[in-house]
Amino acid sequence: MPHHLMNLRHVPDDEAEEIRALFDDHDVRFYETPPSRWGVSMGGFWVHDDDEAQRAKELLQEYQRQRLESQREAYEARRLNGESMGAWQMFRYKPVRTFAACLAIVVMIGLSLLPFIHIG
Repeated sequence: MPHHLMNLRHVPDDEAEEIRALFDDHDVRFYETPPSRWGVSMGGFWVHDDDEAQRAKELLQEYQRQRLESQREAYEARRLNGESMGAWQMFRYKPVRTFAACLAIVVMIGLSLLPFIHIG
């Protein structure tokens, strides 16, 4: 029976390539299904064998721990260099875009709540 190792929906291309290389380096016999264009199927990495699935899951767990650590370090470096902006910096540097996004959020919330508001 196939074992689903990882969902590929919203996975960056570089991460998917690193996982393929990881599986190839460790001779994991996997196959891949791509996510559908319309979001109906999630796609992913799969294996058939139970033992292979356990080994692949352990490799993935270690890889994801390392990736999380490296991505946090990269974010912290960007933040210290002033390259990563918070909400206030976004508003200061791109006020029209930020205001338009906030306005769109308020409109969507208003439209969503409109059927529940009883006036009169």
